[in-house]
Order: sequence, then structure tokens, then C-alpha cells
Amino acid sequence: MDAYAAFRLRGYLPLLAGNFLSAFGLQMVAVAVSWDLYVQTRSALVLGNVGFVQVAPFLFFALSAGHLADRLNRRTIILAGQVLQLAVSLLLAFGPRSVALVYACLLLTATARAFQWPARSAILNQIVPPDAMGNAVTWNSSAMEIANMAGPAAAGLLVALAGSRTVYAIQVGLALLALACFSSLPGHLNPAPTTPDKGPQSVLDGIRFLRHNKLVLSAISLDLFGVLFGGAVALLPIFAADILHAGPQALGWLRAAPSAGAVLMATVQAHSRRIEHAGWALLATVSGFGLATIGFAFSRRLWLSLLLLALLGAFDNVSVVLRQSLLQLRTPDHLRGRVFAATSIFINCSNQLGAVESGWAAALFGGGAAGAVASVWTGGVATLLVVAGTAWVSPALRNWRSSEKL
Repeated sequence: MDAYAAFRLRGYLPLLAGNFLSAFGLQMVAVAVSWDLYVQTRSALVLGNVGFVQVAPFLFFALSAGHLADRLNRRTIILAGQVLQLAVSLLLAFGPRSVALVYACLLLTATARAFQWPARSAILNQIVPPDAMGNAVTWNSSAMEIANMAGPAAAGLLVALAGSRTVYAIQVGLALLALACFSSLPGHLNPAPTTPDKGPQSVLDGIRFLRHNKLVLSAISLDLFGVLFGGAVALLPIFAADILHAGPQALGWLRAAPSAGAVLMATVQAHSRRIEHAGWALLATVSGFGLATIGFAFSRRLWLSLLLLALLGAFDNVSVVLRQSLLQLRTPDHLRGRVFAATSIFINCSNQLGAVESGWAAALFGGGAAGAVASVWTGGVATLLVVAGTAWVSPALRNWRSSEKL
């Protein structure tokens, strides 16, 4: 299998392009929103509570969304979610920018993503054969990281030069382009259930699958708790403004740096042999994530902070590719939507509740620059403790090899 095999598969490029454009726009909006909120309130709690707003729809709707993704046309679900994101983009671009409205827009966007996530993840298996799955996951990860890198950098520059409303207007165009890409996906991508629908009970089948698969559960749990304590992104406006003494353009660079490291790592992985000792590699990369987080907390130079955030992203990319490949190959198609819905709760809880944890911890440590620094370095230490605990209690993860039959 060559490094570009996935690009020759029908349907893969529209999905990849749609995912990229959607992620690019959302990352631009995240920078503009976080800067607006911090300038308006100067509050770490307001920044941290953004995580609550964005995680709530996944907690309430993810399992139902997964059930729908296993019963309905997945392309239709993706399109419906994109239409809602387009409507929210119009509201941000042309409506008032109070804290309440921003929170409402983030809530609606997260709701759209909660329903899209299982369908977008499950549909990949219907486009890509098993022997090309690792290659497709790697390039999909690369595209997402490029969006995560370029989006914040572009947003930081635009906010500095033209204001945040320009960012919101550009997001309208990106949401339209993503809708066009998803519209060109093959229309016959329906799931093929191999078990009868058991009614409401079947909504929980994804959780039951994860509970009984110790390897998958260990890998996802490691991500949940590692990122929960190790997330520093929510506090980047404080680091940019009050610690590194830079402005919104530097905030864009800081938000982009982890994705820059992830893109470089994803490119290396796409052109390299697969990692054989996958379990130990996962434990090592999450440990690197924690160490880079601690280093970032104590950095007072912009270039060093950017380098450490890039390392953080590189480590995270390895773990993302390992986990996603494991999930895609081990999950039966008739359960795929519900399993990815269940994992979306893990992933979004770790990302968004990690933002909440960072904001609350910063406030607990006294707020301001000192509180942000303490929140980030203690979070990095907690990540290392999570790795040690997971390695101790999960022999299935320690012994996981990528060559084992799934």
C-alpha cells in the first residue's frame, strides 16, 4: 500500500475536503470567540465555561445520534448538521456579540457536530477498504491538523487587522463550501444492520461494545483522562496577553502550533511503516504530551512556547492515529455509528471538560497569569500520573501490537 492510496478511492476526496473546510472554519471561529470573550470579560471562568457549552450536546445527544447513524442514510445526517452550522455562522456574522449569544451559537454548533460525528466517522468504512484504512485515517488526521493549524493562524491575523466579525463572515463561505463537498458524497451510503433493532435498548449497544473490549476501552480512557488534565488551549488567551505579552496574532500562532507539529508527524507516519508495539507507543506519546504541557507552563519566550506546543501536537497525533485505526478496524459496521457516538462522548468530554478544568483550576489558584501557569503545569503532572496508572492496570494495552489480528 503506497502513501497516497486513499486518494484514488471514490468518495474519499469529497469527505476529506468537507471535513477540512468545516474544521478550518470552526478553528477560525474558536480563536475569534475566545479573544472576544476574554477582551470583554477578562475572566478565566468565562473561557473555561465554553467547554461546558460545547460538551453538553454530546452528553445529551451523542448516543441517539449514533443510533440514527446506524439506521438512516449517513450522508443525509451529515448534510443536515452542516446546514445547522451554516445557520449559526450567519448568526455570528450578522448578529450581536453578547456572551449569551456567543454561548448559544457554540451550543448549536456543538449540537450539529454531535449528530455529524458518528455519521462522518462511520461513513469512512463504507468508502475505504480495510487494507487502506490506516492510510486514510492518517491523511484524514493530517487534513484536520492542517485546518487546526491554518485556521487559528489566519484568524489571529484577521482579528488583529480587520476584527473578529470578518472571521465570522469568512466562516459563512467556508460552511457553504463544506456543504457542497458533503453534497457530492455518494448517495447510497446506508448502513447495513446485521442485528434486529431492539428499540431503545439498542442505543446503548455502542457503550456495551466498548465495555467488553478492554483494549479499546483502555486506549480511549487514556485519551479521556490524559487530555482532561493536560489541556492548555482554553487558557491560551491569558498566555498570549498576560504572560507572553503578545496580541491576537500571537494567540493565532499559539493555537496553530500544536497542529503544525501534528501535521509534520502525520506526514512522517504516512511515509513510514506502521508502529508494531502500538500499546507502548501510545503510552509513550501521551507521556510526551504531559511533559510538553509542563514545559509550556513555564515558558516565557514566544518561540519556546510555540515549539513546546508543536511537540504537544506531534505526540497527540500519534495517539490519535493509533486509536482511530484501532476503532475503525475492530468495530463491526452495524455498530459503527453507535460506537463512534460513544467515543465522541469520551473525546469531547476530554477536550471540553479539560477546558473547564483548566479554567476552574486557574481561578482556584488565584486567577490571572499565576493561576493559569499553575493550572497548566499541575495538569501536565496529572497526565503523567494517568499514564502510569493506565500502564499498571491494563495489560491488554501494554501488550497491544498493531500486527495482531483484530
